[in-house]
Amino acid sequence: MSYDANHDYLIPFFRNFEKHIPISDAEKRIISANLEFMDIPKNDVVLSQGNKVRTIFYVVSGALRAYHLNAKGKESTVMFAVKDWWITDMNGFANQDLAQVSLETIENSKLIGLRYEIFESLLRELPKLERFFRILFQRAYIREQSRLLRQLSMDVATRYRSFVDKYPKIVASVSQKQMASYLGVTPEFLSQVKNK
Repeated sequence: MSYDANHDYLIPFFRNFEKHIPISDAEKRIISANLEFMDIPKNDVVLSQGNKVRTIFYVVSGALRAYHLNAKGKESTVMFAVKDWWITDMNGFANQDLAQVSLETIENSKLIGLRYEIFESLLRELPKLERFFRILFQRAYIREQSRLLRQLSMDVATRYRSFVDKYPKIVASVSQKQMASYLGVTPEFLSQVKNK
């Protein structure tokens, strides 16, 4: 599989697909011709809340977070994405609506972008991609439902330990402030929890 300068981006990208569906070299060529390859520095916003969501991103390397700013300017981290994860504002992407979250790199990141129009065209041209993205979106839904249930049923210390055990790569990439906003507490409170 030789796809020029983007080869290093495409190897993990197609391995991600192949976890769920078989994909031929001819199909890889069709898909790779329609992707955007991005090298984004740390602390860059790749999607701003309130803007139309045009792209879903695959994380080749680095890490991102999705966060929401409320009317009072309070920031809440709602999701992280590290190497080999996908991220976007799903409602905005699926419905071609405005973003309810911003996406920011929290490390220097290499991303592959798939624009909505291309995404829809590829689903028509390669129907097996429907299965891949159905699996991807089902897993995202399950993950978010599990997170909500943990928020409702566990104390902060248990939620924090559970997150650290399940996502050590994310914990290593995020600041205490970002982790605290994800858990819905102040950084000071999280510090107390970690020191117990």
